[in-house]
Amino acid sequence: MDELEAVELKLGKVYEDNVTFRFDSEFFKKEYLGIDRTIEQNHTIKLDNLSNWITQGANPKFSEGNIPSLTGRNINSEKVNYENADIIDEKEYKNLIRFQLQLNDILITLKGKGAIGKVSYVTENRKAIFSRNIGLIRVKKEKISPLYVYLFLISKFGVKLIEKGETGGTGQSTLTTTYLKHISMPMVSNSFQLKLNNLTKLAHKNQSKSKALYQEAETILLKELDLLDFKPTQENIAIKSFAESFLATGRLDSEYYQPKYDEIIEKIKAYKGGVDTIEKLCTLKDSNHKPIKDKFYQYIELSNIGVTGDITGCTYNQGQSLPSRARRLINSNDVIISSIEGSLEKIALVKEEFDNSLCSTGFYVVRSSKINASTLLVLFKNKMMQQILKQNCSGTILTAMNKDEFLNIAIPLIDIGIQKEIETKIKTSFQLKSKSKNLLELAKKAVEMAIEEGENRALEFIGENYE
Repeated sequence: MDELEAVELKLGKVYEDNVTFRFDSEFFKKEYLGIDRTIEQNHTIKLDNLSNWITQGANPKFSEGNIPSLTGRNINSEKVNYENADIIDEKEYKNLIRFQLQLNDILITLKGKGAIGKVSYVTENRKAIFSRNIGLIRVKKEKISPLYVYLFLISKFGVKLIEKGETGGTGQSTLTTTYLKHISMPMVSNSFQLKLNNLTKLAHKNQSKSKALYQEAETILLKELDLLDFKPTQENIAIKSFAESFLATGRLDSEYYQPKYDEIIEKIKAYKGGVDTIEKLCTLKDSNHKPIKDKFYQYIELSNIGVTGDITGCTYNQGQSLPSRARRLINSNDVIISSIEGSLEKIALVKEEFDNSLCSTGFYVVRSSKINASTLLVLFKNKMMQQILKQNCSGTILTAMNKDEFLNIAIPLIDIGIQKEIETKIKTSFQLKSKSKNLLELAKKAVEMAIEEGENRALEFIGENYE
C-alpha cells in the first residue's frame, strides 16, 4: 500500500462492519475510510433493511427462444439495454420465474475485473430474467425510493463503496450480495427523494425518445432500401463451383457462402440510386498516429460505444500511458466501425466533444463526401449490413475483417433527401441523449452534495443548474 494511504486501525475497528471478513490493506485504504466517515455523518440504514430482495441471478440454459436473459453487457449506468442479450425459451423461463425482472429493480454487475459495479435501472415491465454475473436489488418502496438508491450507487460514494467490496484476483474478481446488503444508505427526506425522482424520470424519458428517433431513422433507411420487412433465407447450404468460390473470393470457409448473404447483397445492389464499394464512396483513415508521451488524450475503445451509435465515455490519459492499440486519430463526423466479429455492432458517430481523440486500431475510421455521417451510422448498424460485415470476417484466434475485405463491401448511394431526413432524426436523437445524460449527472451530483453539505445546499444546486 502507498505510504500516503497508510492508516493505523485498532482490531475492533477492523472487525466493525466487515461482514466479508476482509483483512487485506486494500479494504482499509484511507480513501475508503474517508468515504465511510462522510456517509456515517448522516443518518444511515443498511441496504438489506430497506430491501425486499438482494440476490444473485440464475445460471440458465440458453436456447433458440425469445426471452432475454440479461448479462453484464446489458448493464450500463443508465437504463437496462435488452439488445444482444442471451436468450432462453419458455420452458427455461418458467423454471426460473423467480428471477423475473420487475419495474424499479436495480441491477449491478458482480463478476470480472474492470466489469464489476456497472449499475442499471429497470424502467419497464417485460418478460426477462437476469443471469449469475448480475446482482439484483429490489427495495421496499414504502421505505426508500428505488431511484434514490440507484443514484447513490452510481454516485462517487457508491462507486467507491462497490470498489471497496471487490474481492479476488485479476479475471476472478467478485462483488458479493452479502457485501451489498451491508452497504449503509444515507437517508434523505421524502421531498428530496421526490425531486430526484422527477429529474431521473425525465432523464429516462429523454433517453427513450432518443432511442425512438434512432429507430425512426433506421426505418426510413430500410424502407428506402426495400429491406424493412425483408427476411433472408434460413437455408445454410450453397453449392458453388471452384471458379465461383475460391478463385473469385479467396475464401474456402463454408460460412462465407451461406445463401442469406447472397440475398442481402442482391437486395442492396438492386437499390435504385446505385451502389459502389466502401473504397469508392468513403475515405478510410487508417494511418497510425503515435501519441506524444506527455500529452493528454481522450481514448475510445469498444466498451465506450453505446447502443444507438454514441460514444458514452473514454479514457483520459497521457500518451505514454495509453495502450499500444491507441493509434487512430479521429475527428468530428467520422464514423468508427468495429472490425472484430464479436463486436461488429460497436459503431459510432464522432461528435465534436471527441474531436482529435484517439481510438483503438480495432476500429475502421471512415467518412464520405457522398453519404453523410448519420446515414453511414444507421446503414452500418442495421441488421442486414451487420450480416454482410460478419460475412467478411475471417481468421482463427481473432476473427475480424481485414482492410481489403472491408473496402470491397458494396453500399448503396442513398438519395440525398433521405439522407437529410435521417440526419435530422439522428441529430435530435443525440441532443436528447445528451440532455438525458446531463439530467442524470445533475441528480447524481445532488445526491453527493446532500451527503456532504446537506439537502438545502443540494436543492440550491438543482435550482441553479436545472433549466
